[in-house]
Amino acid sequence: MATFIAIVLAAVLTQNFITERTYGICPFLGVSKKTSSAVGMGAAVTVVMAIATAVTYPLYEYVMVPLGIDFLEIIFFIFIIAALVQMIEQVIKRISPSLYSAMGIYLPLITTNCAVLGVCELVIGDMSSIIGETAAAAMNTGWAVLYAVFAGLGFTLVMVIMSGLRERLNNYGDMPRSLKGFPIAMVTAGIISMAFVVFSYIQV
Repeated sequence: MATFIAIVLAAVLTQNFITERTYGICPFLGVSKKTSSAVGMGAAVTVVMAIATAVTYPLYEYVMVPLGIDFLEIIFFIFIIAALVQMIEQVIKRISPSLYSAMGIYLPLITTNCAVLGVCELVIGDMSSIIGETAAAAMNTGWAVLYAVFAGLGFTLVMVIMSGLRERLNNYGDMPRSLKGFPIAMVTAGIISMAFVVFSYIQV
């Protein structure tokens, strides 16, 4: 239970991919104009994170390390993530054309989302500074996938918060012209990041 709590708190709050690690900033700023788009992007990122980690973690631990080719993990991981995104895109297109149309360009964009590669790299490294030494010592494929799922949920949480604020700000008619659009989005992102600093005091 302690390992589970440490992973959840770190992935969602204390080490959030957007506010703490600044991974996935491009979709965070580009797809957070509407809440519906933010939710769709967050859900797609979460699914790809989980599947990519489920494939790359055992591949690294049980194939690449024994063969002495672990130094090639970034190249392998990029190809795996790109292939997974293409496969998921085709599956969704065949099973649910309506969902495929709703997601539009968001699914292909995940291929270049550094948050997905980031979670694959983090779980094979030293996680003790992120989730604590006890939880890091217990790291295996199951815990790695769990971390990826909650990292995706943390990503989605911040995306939804950002989109909600931007929708409200867009309806605020008295905003100075110099702040409209991208400038106010950057200010809002900074305020959200400062708010999440409070969670860094949680001991995991």
